[in-house]
Amino acid sequence: MAGQKVFIPRMSLTPSDARMLLSSSEDNFSIVVSFAMTINKSQGQSLSHIGSYLKKPIFTHGQLYVSLSRVTNRKGLKILVYADDGEISNEATNVVYKEVFCKLLGE
Repeated sequence: MAGQKVFIPRMSLTPSDARMLLSSSEDNFSIVVSFAMTINKSQGQSLSHIGSYLKKPIFTHGQLYVSLSRVTNRKGLKILVYADDGEISNEATNVVYKEVFCKLLGE
């Protein structure tokens, strides 16, 4: 959707109270406020709705756990994963670099 034009429809709001002396109408855009944060910033929080956008493989093991465990209800979790070829996938790769563990263990 990046680079595409998207049209947001207007909503007309007219008060239904007949006691008003003047009739007025407003045209508003129906936009929902949303927020984004990194996986690391979400640690320690409980959220009712989470959408995880995984365009690249998860770098560390703990990030995938934190990303999926912040939501309070399974129905509030949405995940979008892309495969290496750029197509939408139903699998996420959890990358673990064995070289890091070898250096930690002194091998």
